[in-house]
Amino acid sequence: MTKRSRSKSSGWRKHLATLRWPAWLKPYRRHLLITLGVTAVVTMGSLAYLYVSYGRVIDLRLHGERDRAVPRVFGRPITLQTGQNLTQAELVARLNDVGYAQTSRVEKAGEFALDQHRVILISRGGDRAGQPLTVSFPEPPVVKRKTAVPPPVAQRIARLQVADRNVERVTLDAPLLTGLMTGTREKRRRVALDAIPARMQEAVLAIEDRRFYYHPGIDPIRIVGALITNIFGNKTYLSGASTITQQLARNFFLTDEMAVEQQTGQRSTLRKIREQIMAVILETKATKNEILELYLNDVYLGHRGSFALHGVAEASKIFFGKDVRNLTLSEAALIAGVIQSPFFHSPFNNPDRARDRRNVVLRAMADGDYITAEAAERATTDPISVVARAVDNEAPYFVDYLGSALDSLFPGITAKPGALDIYTTLDLNLQRHAQEAVREGIARVDAVLARRKRGPQRVAQAALVAIDPRSGEILSFIGGRSYNQSQFNRAANARRQMGSTFKPFVYLAAFDKAADEGTGDITPATLVYDEPTTWNFDNQTWTPRNYDGEYDGAITLRRALAMSRNIATVKVAEQTGYDKVVALWRKTLIGTQDQVKPYPSVALGVVELTPLEVAEAYTVFPNNGTIKKLRSIIRVLSSDQEATPKIEPGPNVARSSAAFLVTHMLRSVLNDGTGASARTAGFTLDAAGKSGTTNDLRDAWFVGFTPELLTVVWVGLDDNQPLGLSGSQAALPIWTSFMMKALAGRPNRGFEAPGGVSFVEIDRDTGKIATPTCPRVTLEAFLSGTEPLASCELHHFQ
Repeated sequence: MTKRSRSKSSGWRKHLATLRWPAWLKPYRRHLLITLGVTAVVTMGSLAYLYVSYGRVIDLRLHGERDRAVPRVFGRPITLQTGQNLTQAELVARLNDVGYAQTSRVEKAGEFALDQHRVILISRGGDRAGQPLTVSFPEPPVVKRKTAVPPPVAQRIARLQVADRNVERVTLDAPLLTGLMTGTREKRRRVALDAIPARMQEAVLAIEDRRFYYHPGIDPIRIVGALITNIFGNKTYLSGASTITQQLARNFFLTDEMAVEQQTGQRSTLRKIREQIMAVILETKATKNEILELYLNDVYLGHRGSFALHGVAEASKIFFGKDVRNLTLSEAALIAGVIQSPFFHSPFNNPDRARDRRNVVLRAMADGDYITAEAAERATTDPISVVARAVDNEAPYFVDYLGSALDSLFPGITAKPGALDIYTTLDLNLQRHAQEAVREGIARVDAVLARRKRGPQRVAQAALVAIDPRSGEILSFIGGRSYNQSQFNRAANARRQMGSTFKPFVYLAAFDKAADEGTGDITPATLVYDEPTTWNFDNQTWTPRNYDGEYDGAITLRRALAMSRNIATVKVAEQTGYDKVVALWRKTLIGTQDQVKPYPSVALGVVELTPLEVAEAYTVFPNNGTIKKLRSIIRVLSSDQEATPKIEPGPNVARSSAAFLVTHMLRSVLNDGTGASARTAGFTLDAAGKSGTTNDLRDAWFVGFTPELLTVVWVGLDDNQPLGLSGSQAALPIWTSFMMKALAGRPNRGFEAPGGVSFVEIDRDTGKIATPTCPRVTLEAFLSGTEPLASCELHHFQ
């Protein structure tokens, strides 16, 4: 020990010796000093232990949180083309989907601005990355008279310009559908702090922790203020003093204890002390900006459907359908206000309370000098405008289906640490059109059911699946009328009888057999007698009837399929051989194969399939006899690999010529058959389709396709009770609405005939070669060599 240290030590002892101790304490002076010293050592040791032990927990969680990447699900890149059915508002919504920021002047990639009837942007990705793009929409007409009603304006893209050069088509970024936490029902979008606008950060700081950047994790001033308020105030509830750091510590590290408190309804003092200690330690382990970023990405903001919403970026999408960078001051304040009590202040459940709380936040922002009092006052007048079906906008049924597809294609990939980006086939434009078509169609069905007043109001459900038949890629996917109300995925999991949508496979089996045998006994022009008929099989008697109870007598196969005649179809199956029909169906490898039996009833669709399986089955027609396996995933990018699903070839079911004959016949369903109302509604493109209705009007189907888009619509009741509507009444309007919007601006492409097919003009009534006097002539397709030789005699002398 040096002289200086010895002198210091002796100095302290002299100082203690000269202290004036009370007489009664002098005998205990030595013991008291020892006790104080031991207490100080124990306290310091305990604090050191808590710092080390809690610090390890915090370090591990922070390290995992910094490295954790929420699995992201992307749709296919957004494509814009001249003539596309898209409004300016819908384009703005799509740009929000891909995370573009709206500005007054576009200066860098990922920004867009509005200029009257134009949208100007700089593409961040796609085939025009980094280039300025101008999307022009039709100008509204000038109305000279005040009383005149302006004519409707076509809601389509009028012109696309890249650097002042007209182009027909542009591809942008792939939209983020959702960020989904694996193993939980949580939705969140991880964003960097600098991507969260200042108004959103300031709204949270103003209402939750105004001195966030100045306190060490706990706020002594706020604690004292809360204590005084709770003792002397007249509030009916206790004021809290939790800082943002404390809230983060509570939500990150004390979840189990919080769960117990929620169950018991009692707060734990020990938990609160641990929370404060952890908050102080957390401030030494992370910067203020890191803590704020973690908080804004993790904070709980309520539930929508079965999903828990976490983070202000996800709330921005679910509440307002916007990227977080495009929030207004009023919207940012509303989200910040929800934090205190997500259910009580939910703008969906309690809009009045949400508005009042938003205004509290705006006043707090003005008090904290984040905004002016005038700006706060203006923002309080903004209405509460939330997107009612925002969860549906993220294609939740498709995302649920994607989970099982991922597990099947890449087992265990979602359990691996690190980033995981899943690029899917879903087309967000078509998905929006599908949502709108289903919403409008189900509303019409509801209205019809309400007018009938048959007992309690029943809730009809719907499913829609649209695919590219050339590749099998799933483009849109609706599993129910509302994901918030029901998460049951009818598109993927509801097996229902196909009804009349199975009939095309009967005719396919017939034509394939004719091609095998080289006979002309069965052609689209062959006559079959549609009349009441009874079949006996397996010691049973079966007498089916047509849907409308009417019979047409002698009718061509084309007409029988177009009008969905049951008796005629069963007779075709009988002539073909029930075993042949079953054998052809089993070649598809779709559904439960052993449920298809070689009985007469097989012709009328006793097969039970999901809408997805029906879509896959129908790919046999536009693909000339070969099934295309459905695909939902294009590629998967993880932290250590890029994986592409192997494209499995589908089975060959029938000859290409036989498949084309059925496709050609199915065109008549839309042109002058059970689907003719689609033409009346304005759908003009060349297409083929088939309506379907099951026994007692339980299920309503419509399946239709062009060479580039195949869509299946199902409408029914979850309890499998009769809907009371046919496929043409319930499903066809949804199909028509969707297809008209999805294919707007597309060229009209017909179905190309393969080799081995010839065309002859025939009389529609007799099925024979048409003469100049025949009133109704059809250009019929035949397997080469099976064309009719006789001319029509019915109209020969007219």
